[in-house]
Amino acid sequence: MIDLLLGLQWGDEGKGKIVDVLTKNYDIIARFQGGPNAGHTLIFDGNKHVLHTIPSGIFHERAINIVGNGVVIDPVIFKNEIDNLSGYNIDFKTKLLISRKAHIILPTHRLLDAASEKMKGKSKIGSTLKGIGPTYMDKTGRNGLRIGDLEMKDWKERYQNLTRKHLNMISFYGVELDFDLEELEKDFFTAIDALKELTFIDSEEYINQALAKGQSILAEGAQGSLLDIDFGTYPFVTSSNTTAAGACTGLGVAPNKIGDVFGIFKAYTTRVGSGPFPTELFDEDGKTMAKVGHEFGATTGRPRRCGWLDLIALKYAVQINGVTQLMMMKGDVLSGFEVLKACTSYHYKGKDIFHFPYNIEGENVKVNYTEFEGWKEDLTQMTDAGELPKNLKDYIAFIEDFVGVKVHIVSVGPDRKQTIMV
Repeated sequence: MIDLLLGLQWGDEGKGKIVDVLTKNYDIIARFQGGPNAGHTLIFDGNKHVLHTIPSGIFHERAINIVGNGVVIDPVIFKNEIDNLSGYNIDFKTKLLISRKAHIILPTHRLLDAASEKMKGKSKIGSTLKGIGPTYMDKTGRNGLRIGDLEMKDWKERYQNLTRKHLNMISFYGVELDFDLEELEKDFFTAIDALKELTFIDSEEYINQALAKGQSILAEGAQGSLLDIDFGTYPFVTSSNTTAAGACTGLGVAPNKIGDVFGIFKAYTTRVGSGPFPTELFDEDGKTMAKVGHEFGATTGRPRRCGWLDLIALKYAVQINGVTQLMMMKGDVLSGFEVLKACTSYHYKGKDIFHFPYNIEGENVKVNYTEFEGWKEDLTQMTDAGELPKNLKDYIAFIEDFVGVKVHIVSVGPDRKQTIMV
């Protein structure tokens, strides 16, 4: 069976840390969607690492790491990631495998992204400007270039044809962009040459053969369920399926091969970029969460918007993913709050509802809260569930009862050692 690990909010839940913690239990870690708009932060042995495309199991000697067909790859960023890991004696040729069906982000994809956002003005969706959306558009429009194309004799011709098309599209947008394509292409083709030194595989065959041999696999998601292209807060979403179904299409595995679904959520809620956020705080509580939680995007550096835990949204994410185990992150950030709040219903178009509706914009949704007593204890040095304060345990028990799934891990700090099994 293949287990899944997913974010249940708007991303930035701490998935990278938990993949790193769990990797010792798996033979293969496989990333199934998204691109370098993701930022998975791992902290251990006093060092901080931010991975964007490489799976979070790369530091473990046992695990094979696969970049699946559902991922889009920026060769320049990918090369930089590998270069940054050069001091760790990792055999990338054997430990990092790339699906031939994964799509390639071209320099002009990033330019298209910038032109599209600039044209939208105040209506922009908050893109990371990494070229993710335009690359997925080419994928669904059947124009894209894939890793397997690098092995074709006419690769350069295919590249040039698509680049010309992109330049025409940029000129159609009618916005001014300052760029030097020749310089961008120089870095791009240097990175392509480095990419060709790695191992390309027919990943769906590789993964299914591994399952047939009884090998254990953990599928690693990026972003979060509320950013899913179908089930997220559209149009303020990412361009891929971040939910459990995306693992099937992003790796080529059948639904009946899915085992556990690990759902990661913060003890509160954050969001980067634009889009509705019913429990967002604009007061001192929100500022405290941001400061104590170091809430800045791992990829973009943008400050994250902070708010109380939204249990309506969390229950929705649990439902659409079929979550079997919950993992709560950043419980330590809430230490010191006199009172905690959690959203337990929405007042939607004149009545209280208990499900996640089509539109959660502020003019449609007001939040109804349940309050909890806070705790003052410092959680960061705790190592056993028995040490956790009673009020935190009560908070967790309420969450479990509300969404119908048990919490199995509580994170009390960013280091891999600051992880409590409950």
